[in-house]
Amino acid sequence: MKRFRDYRKDQATRDRFADVEVNADDFIYPYFAVEGKGVKNEIKSMPGIYQFSLDTLVEDVKEVRSLGINKVLLFGVIPNEQKDERGSAGYDENGIVCQAIRAIKAAVPDMIVMADVCLCEYTSHGHCGLLKNNDVDNDATLPLLAQEAYVYAKAGADWVAPSAMMDGQIEALDAKLKETGLRKGCKIMAYSAKYASAFYGPFRDAADSAPSFGDRKTYQMDFRTRNQGLAEIEADIEEGADMTMVKPGMAYLDIVARAVEKYKEIPMVTYQVSGEYSMLKAASMNGWLDEPRVVFESLIAMKRAGARYIISYYAKEYMQKWNDRFQLKNKSV
Repeated sequence: MKRFRDYRKDQATRDRFADVEVNADDFIYPYFAVEGKGVKNEIKSMPGIYQFSLDTLVEDVKEVRSLGINKVLLFGVIPNEQKDERGSAGYDENGIVCQAIRAIKAAVPDMIVMADVCLCEYTSHGHCGLLKNNDVDNDATLPLLAQEAYVYAKAGADWVAPSAMMDGQIEALDAKLKETGLRKGCKIMAYSAKYASAFYGPFRDAADSAPSFGDRKTYQMDFRTRNQGLAEIEADIEEGADMTMVKPGMAYLDIVARAVEKYKEIPMVTYQVSGEYSMLKAASMNGWLDEPRVVFESLIAMKRAGARYIISYYAKEYMQKWNDRFQLKNKSV
């Protein structure tokens, strides 16, 4: 009989044999930037998460940096009257995301700033690209995504993160950044395996990005497939991605693990999306779950699957309240 309980007999022993942990460097913290001054609007479906104007955004980023988190991901939110069919506010050099990049870089120079590249927040119809016959025109959308990445890189973004799920988007961004001499200073984090998921619901409240008709199933991935995600990841690596991503997180960790095993040379990111956050938060607020423990367990699951970085709305709260509690204190060297 093999004896495994000796590895678990007390906390000190469990810590000594633990081989997965979560640290500040693992986190990427998302932000929603809006116009105005003094704005800090809590998102109803995401308690504890806010839309920030530039002044309040900068102050929050300073706090996040003081907690050891050194990576943020920016999304822009604009009024409906500023949206159009082409999503032109998304690639405006004076748009909200460009302003946020410049403000963060001026106030917190060592913060790594990532900018989401998509048109859904800026189009009047809420889809991720140009429409043709009530569907997104993949190839016509690529130059606009490339232009969006260009203006973000020019504003000072360290990473651009195309999330539109257009075929060829990494190649288009890579070419544009090389053509403009910005590629060396700006890397690409690819939303490679992004599934058409019901877990995104609260995000669409936060970013005001719900499609006005139909859905995104013609461009986001069908979650009933097993191997397409790996093919998408491989294609993005071939096109020049510096990091790849699987989104959402918890329900797709099989894809994370398989991709990490197959493509070891490229760091993997996973996104603990809005619906995952809101479920854990709501259940905890109702007393149904022990919040610190369930958050820690979910984050560890993502790291255990092989994710190098985790985009999480819990990052700030975790580092504020729970990091010390869950740090390994008896880890053998």
